[in-house]
Amino acid sequence: MAALRASCSGLITPKTTNRRTTVRVKAIASEPRVELPSGLRNGKGDWAYNSWRNYPAQQQPAYPDADAVKRATGEIASMPPLIFAGECRTLQSRLAKAATGEAFILQGGDCAEAFSQFSANRIRDFYRVLLQMSVVLAFGGGVPVVKLGRIAGQFAKPRSADMEKIGDVELPSYRGDIINGPEFTADARVPDPFRLVRAYNQSAATLNLLRGFSYGGYGGLTRVSQWNLEFMQNSPEGKAYLDLAKRVDEAIQFMIACGMDPSSPLMRETEFYTSHECLLLDYEEALTRQDSTSGDWYDCSAHFLWCGERTRQLDHAHVEFLRGIKNPIGVKVSDKMDPRDLVSLVAKVNPDNTPGRLAVIVRMGAKKLRDKLPALIEAVRQAGQTVTWVSDPMHGNTETVSGYKTRRYDNIRAEIEAFFDVHDALGSVPGGVHLEMTGDNVTECIGGGASISEDDLNSRYHTHCDPRLNAEQALEIAFYVANRLRKRKENLAKAQAQN
Repeated sequence: MAALRASCSGLITPKTTNRRTTVRVKAIASEPRVELPSGLRNGKGDWAYNSWRNYPAQQQPAYPDADAVKRATGEIASMPPLIFAGECRTLQSRLAKAATGEAFILQGGDCAEAFSQFSANRIRDFYRVLLQMSVVLAFGGGVPVVKLGRIAGQFAKPRSADMEKIGDVELPSYRGDIINGPEFTADARVPDPFRLVRAYNQSAATLNLLRGFSYGGYGGLTRVSQWNLEFMQNSPEGKAYLDLAKRVDEAIQFMIACGMDPSSPLMRETEFYTSHECLLLDYEEALTRQDSTSGDWYDCSAHFLWCGERTRQLDHAHVEFLRGIKNPIGVKVSDKMDPRDLVSLVAKVNPDNTPGRLAVIVRMGAKKLRDKLPALIEAVRQAGQTVTWVSDPMHGNTETVSGYKTRRYDNIRAEIEAFFDVHDALGSVPGGVHLEMTGDNVTECIGGGASISEDDLNSRYHTHCDPRLNAEQALEIAFYVANRLRKRKENLAKAQAQN
């Protein structure tokens, strides 16, 4: 990799050296177990964009050619950043509002992007569905919506096993198109570092289109009634959306009559941010740049990155990398997370307790969430930590039916319901939802208004990894969440009136 690195703003910054730091451990219920040296509390100290290499790294591919990895990552390091530091700072301010209930995060997209499914139409259809959902949430729930796509970088997937066996043949597991191929052949399953370069190029092209949609008028509120997908026009959700879009159009016409300029950026543009799991650290390091205006380091592969359930160990490489970058970040937690460990993790990656810096993304299943989430919320609250709570109702509800990995719509909705119920009971804030979804008319999740049955799974099952909500099911979820947001807002208003 080149010894000099281009920053997010164009400055050329030399590499820095690093050394490993000893971390002392405490075991206090409502305080961090990990006491960080004072030099690390501001995210600097001994941190460097490559200091993660001094720590154990889970879920990394075993490339057969180390020199090829250096050539591929060196090529990426010489490329322009995909996003910019100022965009990350704006996103962080939006996420801070979600932590207090003044906004709501809608995060969604593919389980894993695929090279073979890359097309402008697919990007457009996903973008349209996410816009529809955001309108439902904003208009029905009465709060601004932060639109965060799992796109333009969500290629890699963690695996529970290094090997996959079919019959008598055992091969390395498929880890996403950025690493190896889905075909069950020995050649396809060899990790290829130049897939990193292809993933970068696809991400750049995707972002180019998304920026055009967001700032070129396509994502403007004046087009709200034109976003419906053709295959949804006769569905109950599609009709409900068109009814809502009609009311939005009427409200816009009223505002224009009152003097609002329909060509203003407020009406013609929309904010849209990208995100993916911070998994492949070679790729993330190659796109980490120093901002010339602040001196801070940003991972310029996406606006928002999260640490997965399998890679969130306090003394491992992913947490080490994430603690030093200034992007807003997330951490996924399951029912296995001990409240004290969560407090320690929050302290390590957000030592300054900066609002909007950290989202805790909860993935448990409805019953386990009702049992386990309250203790996590209370531990974080007692520690005085600020986080944004987000529900991932997908990963705790995966099952196998007739040989297909699937999820039941009713279980997904039940987990979201439990998420809101717990926060209502504790007086805390439900800050967002995180969904695996697509704009395609797929049959991967069972149930919902689409009435997909177990027998329908083989009809249009196109995912490379985990099952996704189709557009109709995703919109149905949005209407339910909007209803919960509206009720929450009404209950808060009643409580304030009584006081």
